[in-house]
Amino acid sequence: MRAAVVTFPGSNCDRDLAVAFEAAGFEVHRLWHRETSLPQGLDVIGLPGGFSFGDYLRCGAIAAQAPVCREIRAFAERGGHVLGICNGFQILLETGLLPGALMRNSNLHFICKNVSLRVESDASPYTAAYGKGAELSYPVAHHDGNYQADAETLARLDGEGRVAFRYLDNPNGSAGDIAGIVSANHRVLGLMPHPERAVDPLHGGTDGKAMFAGLAQALVSA
Repeated sequence: MRAAVVTFPGSNCDRDLAVAFEAAGFEVHRLWHRETSLPQGLDVIGLPGGFSFGDYLRCGAIAAQAPVCREIRAFAERGGHVLGICNGFQILLETGLLPGALMRNSNLHFICKNVSLRVESDASPYTAAYGKGAELSYPVAHHDGNYQADAETLARLDGEGRVAFRYLDNPNGSAGDIAGIVSANHRVLGLMPHPERAVDPLHGGTDGKAMFAGLAQALVSA
């Protein structure tokens, strides 16, 4: 299994994400945002948390125009798996690979703490190992994590089982307590909480480990 982790100017969770993939058995390639091609044989691409390009304009807006994002869009459109965490989720929204927008937290403060989540759907390879209804704890660290979409989009996400995670105690004002969503084919996941920061006992919890292990198992079984 081969994964790639992209680094943008301002990324700060790229190493954490690479380590989480490696711990699940992936061979990891590191990509710079100016890359104009992808390594052959990739199974999944990870977009890490951080503050790409200083979060100027809108979070993820400049990163979404990077050369590598053209390749990521094409990869996803061919059925490739893409995981965007925190700033990576913001980038996925800006590229149009997922619907909606991430706004300033409703309390107008940066939030950094562990949050409780519920798995809303286990139909994706990212959540299958948890099972629907499982309750988890992941860290969050964001200033613009307030997920919003129009009523039609929210209804479609719910109706198609594309809400992957919901907050049990909403920290940022997200519509419908949404913490993460998937694409129509369930192969692109964007979420604000950080599973890669919860894969080792030294992190204070290992609830994120099953995401990477489950993805690995799904790819092997495919």
